[in-house]
Amino acid sequence: MMMTRFLASLVVSMLILAGCEQQPEWNGRDISGLMPPLEFGLTGEDGDPITEEAFADQVVALFFGYTHCPDVCPPTLSRLAQAIQQLPEEKRDDVQVLFVSVDPERDTPEHLKEYTDYFGDQITGVTGEIPQLRKLAKRYRTTFSHGQPDEDGNYTVSHGQAVYIFDRSGKVRLMVRDEMSVDELASDLERLADS
Repeated sequence: MMMTRFLASLVVSMLILAGCEQQPEWNGRDISGLMPPLEFGLTGEDGDPITEEAFADQVVALFFGYTHCPDVCPPTLSRLAQAIQQLPEEKRDDVQVLFVSVDPERDTPEHLKEYTDYFGDQITGVTGEIPQLRKLAKRYRTTFSHGQPDEDGNYTVSHGQAVYIFDRSGKVRLMVRDEMSVDELASDLERLADS
């Protein structure tokens, strides 16, 4: 009788522990609930207005930058594109990178399209007026600033390096930085695409 109770108690304990088992840790930093959902109103690569509705039911990686960026944007977009290519073919269209240019003076929609096309179909460029961009940057707790033009009119733009990843329902889930490997990034994207 005591043995039966012991075994029953053991089974119940195991079931409780199994129910409490947590998901494996994310590779990126889990920021669920720390920022508002994906929402914006900007100009797309075709010159038309675009909102978050264009990416409904997709995993979205949001990244602020500019096309003349010499050292941060190209490798970040390349890593994101490589991670998406590592996903099973049927899941690649479930992930979209939203590249928000904070340099609207030089990054016209046409120029943005030419730039993002280099990295692949899953990368879409958007931009807007400076007040719109500042509002969006503030929404996602980042910032940007323009340097002074040199004698040739060239200037740099300082901007954040983080990528914010939103799930299919538009809720922020992860923040990733450039120390993450392509494999780790692909793993997180696939997990979000599966949910």
